[in-house]
Amino acid sequence: MRSIFASLSLFNYRVWFFGALVANIGTWMQRVAQDWLVLAVLPDGSAIHVGVVTGLQFLPVVFLSPFAGLIADRMDRRKMVIATQAAMGLLAFGLGALVLLGTAQVWHVYLFALALGVFSAFDAPARQVFVSDIVPASSLANAVALNSASFNAARMIGPGVAGLLVAAVGTGWVFMINGITFAATIGAMLAMRPELLQRRERPVRAKGQLREGLSYVLGRSDIITIMIVVFIVGGLGLKFQMTSAVMAHDEFGMGAGEYGVLGSVLAIGSLAGALMAARRKRPRLRVVLAAAFGFGISSGAMALMPTYELYMLTCIPVGFFSLTMLTSANAAIQISTDPNVRGRVMSLYLVVFFAGNPLGGPIVGWIAENWGARWSIGVGAIAAILVAAIASLVTAKRSNVRVRYRLRQRPHLVLQNRDKLISRRRAEEEIGAQEGVNAGSAA
Repeated sequence: MRSIFASLSLFNYRVWFFGALVANIGTWMQRVAQDWLVLAVLPDGSAIHVGVVTGLQFLPVVFLSPFAGLIADRMDRRKMVIATQAAMGLLAFGLGALVLLGTAQVWHVYLFALALGVFSAFDAPARQVFVSDIVPASSLANAVALNSASFNAARMIGPGVAGLLVAAVGTGWVFMINGITFAATIGAMLAMRPELLQRRERPVRAKGQLREGLSYVLGRSDIITIMIVVFIVGGLGLKFQMTSAVMAHDEFGMGAGEYGVLGSVLAIGSLAGALMAARRKRPRLRVVLAAAFGFGISSGAMALMPTYELYMLTCIPVGFFSLTMLTSANAAIQISTDPNVRGRVMSLYLVVFFAGNPLGGPIVGWIAENWGARWSIGVGAIAAILVAAIASLVTAKRSNVRVRYRLRQRPHLVLQNRDKLISRRRAEEEIGAQEGVNAGSAA
């Protein structure tokens, strides 16, 4: 248990963790309120509009994140996060004011979602890699996993609270409360001890730095595989707010309260997945692929559940596998990436991850509107199973490589195995045995 929460022993990370927890609760509250506002409150809202809002919120990330990642490598990340969090808090207040005044329309939500996406594009890379400034490299995997645990502990609390508040006082007050919670993150950043932050060399301004980050990624087949899996599964499968809203409203005839409960139950599995990931010191590609396959199977089962109660129960394994996949993908890339290009690499990862939303959001919304709520989940399940299976086959085929060990002043041995990789220890043992044979023959 101590190994799971090891990073919390560090002052700066502890302050960051609890500040982010409060802000994440507010974020989840706004997500639920925003989807419910467009789906069930505004007179011209629908599932398609929910999909468009989701797409607009993530569209700027696709175009701006590469530049945001470069800025995150060059600038003081703490100051950058304070600025972006303050801007997003003001947007929450603005949308809340429109709703409370009774003047909000769908196109207003479109504009606020797009503006939120712009600031999120600069916030996400800085916040992702700022963790590496808070903790030493040996604690990075644990810290990334605990960040996911914080995010999903908030998911357990936020949607349920939002559902109750929407039913009690309306969506407008939920947006206002979310605006207040951004102060927790800003306060945490200001409370940190700068002398405890990890020192890093910032790259000086020069031509070709964006291209340098792209070249680094293109030279890493493991990172490319992770990005493809996350793009497909994220674009078509990780649409819980939309699909759960449509299932609760259209398929089961439930209200905002029951919809909020689904998000909280989903977070139980997500939190379990994040905490399990915190025990791994070095996440690997195979964990990402196995989790993507598990997500496809469990979400396919969820799409077939005949009652609200059974649907709610299947949210637990879906949450577990989705968070295991995302946390492992994030940590695997950060840990294995050169610190000097980490911001740019993570920004490209976020581009790929969020690019699926403006493409997949409207598609999933259209499927829900025309084929039904269950198919909006089923298409993501099928896509996840296929991409995990194909990526596993390609990775296994790529693993059939020639391994050559050359020892100084000794004969070298070439090993080639088409079925599985041979470990270095096995290779060295065979070299030793061969040298023994040679020595015996010489005698």
